[in-house]
Amino acid sequence: MEFIDEALANYANAHSSEEPGILKKLNRETHLKMMQSRMLSGHLQGRLLSLLSHLTRPKCILEIGTYTGYSAICLAEGLAEGGILHTIDNNPERDAFVNRFIDEAKMTNKIRTYIGDARLVIPKITGEFDIVFIDADKSGYAEYYDLIIDRVKPGGIIITDNVLWSGKVIEPVKVNDEDTRLICVYNEKIAADSRVEVVLLPIRDGISIARKR
Repeated sequence: MEFIDEALANYANAHSSEEPGILKKLNRETHLKMMQSRMLSGHLQGRLLSLLSHLTRPKCILEIGTYTGYSAICLAEGLAEGGILHTIDNNPERDAFVNRFIDEAKMTNKIRTYIGDARLVIPKITGEFDIVFIDADKSGYAEYYDLIIDRVKPGGIIITDNVLWSGKVIEPVKVNDEDTRLICVYNEKIAADSRVEVVLLPIRDGISIARKR
């Protein structure tokens, strides 16, 4: 997932705002207790999510893919007064872990968790979104985008993680796996969508930021 030289990555982390103590604890416990801990957003990406949220002061955020709640807490840091972040995951085994850290972060009034298939949960959440963060099963990216694009407010942003997929996207024919192909399809789809303007950033495993026109 890491494309940049480790020394440069460490330099970038050292010269970015420090992650809050609760996120350091969450980071550490995720690596100790969870499988596939590299799925965690981590320090640099987490501070980027927090910054984007603070810049836009959203009232409503949708996150597709909670994992252990690190990115949800980062995004919730910038919510406007009375704002809510809705986060969806399909793995009930992590739910107690996630909610413990949401409670420790004193964000139980800001973050609502849902367990289930995002395709079924999203239609049950009312209102428009200021920010959407897509970080779930790669095969569903294009479908998730279609579900949310008309519900994102003008000027709202759609953030998508893992869009470089360990560098496999530049040679999808050689890689020959379905997730890589579908991420390439998603990247082409969003780049060609006149409803948004998008920048794909080579941060960690690639993150795209699209603004709804």
